[in-house]
Amino acid sequence: MTRIALAIGCGGTVGGAWSIAALNALAEQLRWDPRDADVIQGASAGAEITTMLGGGFSIGELVDMQLGKPVDDRLVAHLADTPASFPSLPRPRIPDVRTLGRRGGHRSLVGIAPRGRGDAGWLDRLATSVCAPGSSWVDRPGIRLLAYRPDDDTRVVFTGPGESVGANPARSSAATLSEALRASWAIPGWMPAVPIDGRDYVDGGAASTASVDLIGADEADVIYCVASMAGLDGTRGPGAGGLAEYTLLRRPMSAVLQREVAAVRARGTRVVVISPTAAELAALGANFMNRNRRAAAFASSLDSTRETVAAALNTEALNTEDRR
Repeated sequence: MTRIALAIGCGGTVGGAWSIAALNALAEQLRWDPRDADVIQGASAGAEITTMLGGGFSIGELVDMQLGKPVDDRLVAHLADTPASFPSLPRPRIPDVRTLGRRGGHRSLVGIAPRGRGDAGWLDRLATSVCAPGSSWVDRPGIRLLAYRPDDDTRVVFTGPGESVGANPARSSAATLSEALRASWAIPGWMPAVPIDGRDYVDGGAASTASVDLIGADEADVIYCVASMAGLDGTRGPGAGGLAEYTLLRRPMSAVLQREVAAVRARGTRVVVISPTAAELAALGANFMNRNRRAAAFASSLDSTRETVAAALNTEALNTEDRR
């Protein structure tokens, strides 16, 4: 029996909408329910989607939410809770210049980013609404939320109580789902860092968009990675906005993803990376937090991702044949 892992990368409001469209296309083409994955792992917006899947919501329900017609009251509330398109004025702080020498993603910038003042209550409400009765986590195994701990440059995988992680990174099973989700979404300069057991955690995407290499070789035969803010090539959006987004965000994230995918494939695990095309990036826009663009971006992505996903599946099938 094929063991399947799903890794959902960061992406903000608009990238998260695209990721749900891509997951819907993947589910259609594989005739598979994403909730059936052995491991579901997410960072930032990907952690938000992971939380909803782990809480039992189907991909169809998440599609309906993005279309503005959710049925479940919890999804109605969550859609209304979509954060603002721009951050509150952050608080200044004394920069931690020790992070400037770190490489990989945006690790080097975490220490000098101002302190975000965004309200993460919307994430707390989502997490609380899906937890099992009497528990602070969802009632299913294999749900993992990614965060980054700047003080020791460590990616952290938050899991359910008593669970282990295949690649054995540092982790904290003591965290509640609310703490883990808020930590995974704590975009430096936008949201405040989340203290857990006396240490600060920030957005998992600061170190890696999806951390596919933290899924153990003994946990998955194939990893489907949905990455709205990174890819395996140099695809970028059009114009000055697309160039800026690529230079500042997509290129460093893509470099990390490429190294991780190469390492995972080298150990014999298949990885299917699904990322936006240039045309899709044009529809998404350069500001992935633009709540006013979410509905239109999702509507266009719902159709376009069918071809994007088919191409990704075909590319990986050809790569697998070449490696044999």
